[in-house]
Amino acid sequence: MSEAWWQAAARVSDGGRRAQALTRQTQLTKPQGALGRLEQLAVNLAGLQGRSQPSVELIWISIFAADHGIAQEGVSAYPQEVTGQMLANFVQGGAAISVLARHLGAELELLDLGLAHEVAALPGVRHLKIAAGTANFRHQSAMTNVQCAHALLAGRDAVLRSVENRMDLFVGGDMGIGNTSSACALASLLLNQPVERLVGAGTGMKSGGLQHKIRVIEDALKLHRPHIKSPLDALTRVGGLEIAALAGAYIAAAQEGVPVLVDGYICCAAALCATRMNPGVAPWLMYSHRSAEPCHQQLLDALDAEPLVALEMRLGEASGAAVAVPLLQAACRLHNEMATFQEAAVSGSLQ
Repeated sequence: MSEAWWQAAARVSDGGRRAQALTRQTQLTKPQGALGRLEQLAVNLAGLQGRSQPSVELIWISIFAADHGIAQEGVSAYPQEVTGQMLANFVQGGAAISVLARHLGAELELLDLGLAHEVAALPGVRHLKIAAGTANFRHQSAMTNVQCAHALLAGRDAVLRSVENRMDLFVGGDMGIGNTSSACALASLLLNQPVERLVGAGTGMKSGGLQHKIRVIEDALKLHRPHIKSPLDALTRVGGLEIAALAGAYIAAAQEGVPVLVDGYICCAAALCATRMNPGVAPWLMYSHRSAEPCHQQLLDALDAEPLVALEMRLGEASGAAVAVPLLQAACRLHNEMATFQEAAVSGSLQ
């Protein structure tokens, strides 16, 4: 069997540009290390982008929307109709990510991978309709192999569009009622952790609902665990169409040399799957925030990730990543525009 596209090698950071950026940081009019992680971010971006002057001004945001069959088990506080309604809200510009994308001047792309309830064609939305949402993974595989492959490709295609438009940064977002159950199940399999240590409130379930959610996911994992031999198997059996698309996007971004800012819980579940499918992806992923979902910290630990902010957000739809983008922009502008000691005619060294 020929190698699947997601197994192809990721690009490697430009060591020369990274070294130049490190040298420049020692010459800027500040004590070394005084700007903390902002210095590290600028150096990392210089290597990833292969530029002496890194930039995060051109931002591409792809929001992947899809429904989850597991919602039939009553694991969410909201009905599945909300996924389609929120997609319309994105189009109308009323969602959090719509506001943040406008603020950033970012390109916002919306993709319907498969909703449980049919919606009329929405202007500006790519209606891919891979399936009418996933199947109920308590009783069967969430996706077929073909559906999962199509979802991975949807993510890859989004990244390729960002490359065509010469974007500096790729951001992926999720929308799908029931997707915290899918992410929890996927995390349980990939981290080999019990569900009760990972499960969270998602859209706002109370304690009784949480116990039910735990039972549902545990039942599902008993069904699927014997059949799972790889991260791709886990993604296919308990993942979501949007989670697969995010994983595909992260892999493609690393292969194309596009830095990624990862959003919250759902996106980190996709990122862990992507890095398990292709370890070369890891250096291309930066992490925006730590959410209020209990499992998110464990995912971040597994990814060896230190997020930029912790604001107790749990909205999804790339909102946390969008909030963190100005930190990357500040890091680049400080690196590029601060004077060196020589330029400023400052004598001595501020060690």
